[in-house]
Amino acid sequence: MLYLIGLGFQLKDISLRAVEAIKKCDEVYLENYTNKLQYDIRELDNLLGIKIKLADRDFVENSGYLEKESKEKNIALLIAGDPLSATTHIDIVMRAKSIGSKVEIINNISIFNIISQTGLQLYKFGKTTSIPYPENNFSPTNFYDVLEENMSINAHTLMLLDLKPEHNKFMSIKEAIQLLLKAENKKKKGIFSLQTKCVACSQLGTKHQTIAYGSAEKLMKKEFPQPCCLIIPAKLHFMEEGYLKEFNIA
Repeated sequence: MLYLIGLGFQLKDISLRAVEAIKKCDEVYLENYTNKLQYDIRELDNLLGIKIKLADRDFVENSGYLEKESKEKNIALLIAGDPLSATTHIDIVMRAKSIGSKVEIINNISIFNIISQTGLQLYKFGKTTSIPYPENNFSPTNFYDVLEENMSINAHTLMLLDLKPEHNKFMSIKEAIQLLLKAENKKKKGIFSLQTKCVACSQLGTKHQTIAYGSAEKLMKKEFPQPCCLIIPAKLHFMEEGYLKEFNIA
């Protein structure tokens, strides 16, 4: 059996069902390339009474080890957040099933429900998008197009910021806003500026979480612990507006 297990964001977010599954496993791995664990892995080792191995992208996506070995063993792949919501592990599920391995998915908190802590209503969010780091000959602006599409239907936009945990590299709120401004300057649709109101979220779901609401210009001047995400609200309901006042920045 291959278990894909969501850890949530704090150490004690792990469910009893997850703990029971892990106790059955011959091998336990922590996927460490799509998200950042918000605590020391040794704390999880101690909580579960086992030694967890780290699994990088190549091991999970290319080696085929997890799928093959789970035909004969119980193997767990632990994932910060939720296994199938904020990360893309559908492929490993399909590969495992294609060779006859059984798969069980144990869900947990994800970015898609924890953002309700901003006071924004979940059903008013449109398509989620990501802002990637520009690279040589690669400078996409799809995130700007998604923002335009969402704004056209009065929907909030959740933007996931690029991260490379294996290199300890996480996109900041300032960098994300700079890329949005650059895309605006290129496309000139008039949907984003320094005056655009945004919600910056940092380390959501943990005791260190920070939420700040204000203009893009003001948010760029504030430092946020990593990892972060950025929300660009559409027209606010009065309840949302009232809740967001708690997070106003001067």
